[in-house]
Amino acid sequence: MDISKSDWKLFRVKLSVWQEKYMERLVREYVTVLTDETRRASDKFWELEERIKTDRQHPGVIMEMRKSDAIWQIMRLIRLKVITYDDLSDFSDELRRAVKGLLGIGR
Repeated sequence: MDISKSDWKLFRVKLSVWQEKYMERLVREYVTVLTDETRRASDKFWELEERIKTDRQHPGVIMEMRKSDAIWQIMRLIRLKVITYDDLSDFSDELRRAVKGLLGIGR
């Protein structure tokens, strides 16, 4: 499914905001790992290194942007809890209905 030009433009703007918010959440989780006084420094270091290696591949951090895939990327962001359906409030009714239908919301 292709999205409108205005939704595509908005998606490109919103994605960076959503990713920044998601990365803030990750940083808070990293702080929790690093401040755990019950664990050795080396254990915390290696856990954090593994987490960052994994997290950097997450769409909440990095995502290829193609207009033809935007609706599927939005679905992916919702399913991975980077955003919620409510984060789509500024998008067109058409896009929100399509996402709602694909998610099975309101059935």
